[in-house]
Amino acid sequence: MAKKANLEGPMTATSNLGWNTYGSGLDAMGRDGQPEHIEVGSTGHGQLRVRVDAVGLCFSDVKLIKQGAGHPKLYGRDLASEPTRLGHEATVTVLEVGDQLAGQYHVGERLAIQPDIHVDGVSTAYGYTVPGGLIQHHLIGQEVLGGDEGPYVIPVPEGCGLADAALSEPWACVEAAYTQRRRLEPLPGGRLLLLADGPVERDIDLAGAVDSAGHITLLGIEAEIEQTVRRLNGNADIAVVEALPDGMDFDDIIVLEPRSAELVSELARRIAFRGVMLLAGTQPLDGRCAIDLGRMHYHYTAYLGTTSPVIREAYGRTRNRADLIDGGVAVFVGAGGPMGQMHVQRALESERGPATVIAVDPDEDRLAVLRSRLSALAERVGRRLVVIAGDASQARPHVVEASGGAMADDVVVSVPVAAVMEEAAELMGPTGMFVAFAGVPNGTMGNLDMSNVYLGAAQFTGTSGSGVQDQVNVLAKVRAGTLSPSLNLAAIGGIGAARDGVRAVMEGRFAGKVLIFPQVVGLPLVGLDELADVLPEVAKHLGPSGEWTERAEQELLDHFGVTV
Repeated sequence: MAKKANLEGPMTATSNLGWNTYGSGLDAMGRDGQPEHIEVGSTGHGQLRVRVDAVGLCFSDVKLIKQGAGHPKLYGRDLASEPTRLGHEATVTVLEVGDQLAGQYHVGERLAIQPDIHVDGVSTAYGYTVPGGLIQHHLIGQEVLGGDEGPYVIPVPEGCGLADAALSEPWACVEAAYTQRRRLEPLPGGRLLLLADGPVERDIDLAGAVDSAGHITLLGIEAEIEQTVRRLNGNADIAVVEALPDGMDFDDIIVLEPRSAELVSELARRIAFRGVMLLAGTQPLDGRCAIDLGRMHYHYTAYLGTTSPVIREAYGRTRNRADLIDGGVAVFVGAGGPMGQMHVQRALESERGPATVIAVDPDEDRLAVLRSRLSALAERVGRRLVVIAGDASQARPHVVEASGGAMADDVVVSVPVAAVMEEAAELMGPTGMFVAFAGVPNGTMGNLDMSNVYLGAAQFTGTSGSGVQDQVNVLAKVRAGTLSPSLNLAAIGGIGAARDGVRAVMEGRFAGKVLIFPQVVGLPLVGLDELADVLPEVAKHLGPSGEWTERAEQELLDHFGVTV
């Protein structure tokens, strides 16, 4: 770890230092292990010249470093000749406004960047396709300000610190996990598959379920139901088949009287991007289903269900929730990591959050950090925090006790391992919600009990990234004093420490977020728990549990002669 003697480095504050990435691996970051001077051209008519004030690092940066040009958001780009730059969790200050942007932005305005940019439906993310914030100054133009949602920047409210502003982006990802991302209604004009697995001995009401489809495939459907479909949607292209058509995916799949887990598993592979499978029945499946956990996370595949013969009752927000149950039991698996800690903190700080929060992680050191940072918060808000060093199986007795045997209302997994997700899902009650927060590659299968999707209203969800509104919501909570993003901060460094910061994230060195202050020159990467040995005048302004504060932030900037 860093010591006082390492405070001064070879860089000078007069250079525009940055960390371009020229390929895969840490050696491809910067030049000879150091940041380099990067020229910034004159400000164009539709551009802003910005100063980068703070940048958070996360495991998404590690993915790009490992994959290089193979990363899906780089589209095979030759990084040796067209480098990119990490740093998608960034907050900046406007230094100069191009003529075309006058009146929209002003000098001195602070902005948080929402990196999940889309242009004409194509992802052109900041920190990936668009070079990111690990640089002291750079230009941003229509590649950031003119995407599909308009500007991908959010004004930072007065009184919000640099760390809080930068960390609003990962917090937006956490916030997004509890907003409805799935499609909960039939797709108008879409491709629909309707089939029966078991005998249909009830009068099935399909009104509102098949009316708007453009193409309907019927498999194993009795003549009476076929007639109903034709009556409800006479404009659709309707095909009656004896087997699943090869190579065809469906926007909506409705399974009447499901029985076979193998069939449901096969049908799950036929769900289109943002597609919906609806299960309507009264008997459980004959086993676990093989479900693509990666697609649940990245493609927002949705699983809806009902025991009612009125199929439309399975749709909509009333039946399908997205947020944690008020007063319930919530389990967080992988709670010791930076993102897991954020989920736990959000659960505790939410106005209508769970009564019992169970944090599970095998790393006792990380859990010790979580306990020290969040126990006081749990006590203050009157919620029970249970911290368990182990896996989901070891958490089970605690879940049984806390729920009175009903099992968990919510299970959130921040570990990208299928076996861990499978085991965690077993902690969920029949009306529970499972959130696959950690991303695993598409095609990663998990064996899940899908019977309660229709028998009990169980939810299986996953989210990837965040949107502008998610980040707006986070900054509004910061302004209202109901959220403290920097409570999760574990280590800081200046511009020269960025490469070591990425390595630290790769190694899991810190039980919390790593933050780079690009305007600070000469500060190595240092954990907040060792800050007293390096910068005692800054460390004395940390909070009671050693957490980052705005007073510590200002002292840090003053020490290095940085004015923001």
